[in-house]
Amino acid sequence: MTAAIDALRSSPLATELTPAETQVLAALVRIRSLKDGEVLLPEGARDGLLHVVVNGRIDVLKDGAHGRTLLHTVEPGDLVGELSFMDDEPRYAALVASGATEVLVLDRRDFETLVEREPRVVYKVMRAVMRVAHKVQRRLSLQMRDLENYLYRTGAKT
Repeated sequence: MTAAIDALRSSPLATELTPAETQVLAALVRIRSLKDGEVLLPEGARDGLLHVVVNGRIDVLKDGAHGRTLLHTVEPGDLVGELSFMDDEPRYAALVASGATEVLVLDRRDFETLVEREPRVVYKVMRAVMRVAHKVQRRLSLQMRDLENYLYRTGAKT
């Protein structure tokens, strides 16, 4: 459990947690090791799992008519699957290890057991998840603005 506590402490999930609250959450998480190219989650999966990249990288890959497209690479400290964790919607893209990778895994069913006995932990963790989702939304908005500038202001061909 020491490895899980250390990984949790350095993750966004524990940003607001006290040491005692971190211990409570650490009892619910596990560390999963992945080999290069191993699929963490396939596109379309529904599993209720939240992952934090501890080391290595996770490629977010979307299947298309011309094969797989790399949408984003997730680095250590980043969350993976935060939206599906909250709303149980299918995964939009596949999550694949890029090199040897370790992730911290939190199952929503285990997390929900804290609602009655540790509501402050649940509140603080959900705030952390929303901060990450907000950061992603901001990044996507900036990318959209840059794309619009490229297409419409520089005279790029469409």
